[in-house]
Amino acid sequence: MTDAVPATRLRDRLGSGPPLVGTFVKLPALESVDLVRSVGFDLATIDGEHSQLHEAAILALLRHGAALGLPMLVRTPTRDAGQINRMLEAGAAGIQLSTLRSRRDRDALVSATRYAPDGTRSVSLAHPQSDYSGIPLGTYLQKSKDFPLLVGQIETAKTDDGLDDILRGLDCAFIGTTDLSVDMGRPGKLDDERVKARVAEIAAAASRASVPMGAWVANAEQLAAFAGQDLRYVLIGSDVQLMRAGLASVLAATRQVLA
Repeated sequence: MTDAVPATRLRDRLGSGPPLVGTFVKLPALESVDLVRSVGFDLATIDGEHSQLHEAAILALLRHGAALGLPMLVRTPTRDAGQINRMLEAGAAGIQLSTLRSRRDRDALVSATRYAPDGTRSVSLAHPQSDYSGIPLGTYLQKSKDFPLLVGQIETAKTDDGLDDILRGLDCAFIGTTDLSVDMGRPGKLDDERVKARVAEIAAAASRASVPMGAWVANAEQLAAFAGQDLRYVLIGSDVQLMRAGLASVLAATRQVLA
């Protein structure tokens, strides 16, 4: 398993062993990636939706993660095949598509991340993942059969198509807890019965589609809202959120001592 590409290692962990635990990276700082790896997170997910990161910063973070051997995903709202391709060529182990509502969006994601005949991703060897043309085309294409990890975020009270159909073909069904609770009129209340019922509905659909489930939580205490659910992929907080919490804690402790 150690010789497997990052996407395959993550896919194996989704199937068995301890759940994957990561955090969002929102800052254009290589140090964020360094710290995520240093403390022992399984992966980092770059936030290309709720951050100030532009594409060049996202690609730089991906290259740094690849150099460190830290699997990196990108959370993105884009269905643009060119942008997705550049992320994968920079070393993204997977793509996490936000606000997944339809089979059409799922199919577009699958197609954009796979070369023909499995998809419509455009082929080039002028990028890091092919050693800048140092790997023969046939070898590179064979290696690429280990498809990127595909995560679909379900974060609305309703979807355009049935959940079972939407989730099939993905590696993980990820619950966007903040948007979901807001969409259901219960902002931040993960223990609300209506929110819990929607989570159970998503979990049941994921089980029928044989797709592992994941979710975002602000802190470990919020995991209690998922009691009885088999979360295989957990993102907890973000570099920005955790830094703020750490700074606030240090400041409060310092002022208490000085007082």
